[in-house]
Amino acid sequence: QVQLVESGGGLVQAGGSLRLSCTASGRTFSLYAMGWFRQAPGKEREFVAAISQSMSNIYYADTVKGRFTISRDNAKYTVYLQMNSLKSEDTAVYYCSAARRLGSYEYWGQGTQVTVSS
Repeated sequence: QVQLVESGGGLVQAGGSLRLSCTASGRTFSLYAMGWFRQAPGKEREFVAAISQSMSNIYYADTVKGRFTISRDNAKYTVYLQMNSLKSEDTAVYYCSAARRLGSYEYWGQGTQVTVSS
């Protein structure tokens, strides 16, 4: 069982930046690929970014490519999402997730709210 706790959300003006963190319990963090997803009000949850266990594979949604950067620190059991040039359409609850294989997400955090004011 992996427990995930997100932090770093908040209110920011358009064009600003935020860095989200997601810390996992246990020492098996390096065995999991990690992903970030988001869900805006009235919309389905959507993929944002993912990073493989060894960091050799990284993926982004087209909507965030060039603005967001995913990274991880296996020694700290933490995955990050650096979000720059934020837009109002980035407003959502952001979730991190863990997967033993990319695409097969098994564990989810509780989410952190990101609100971008225009």
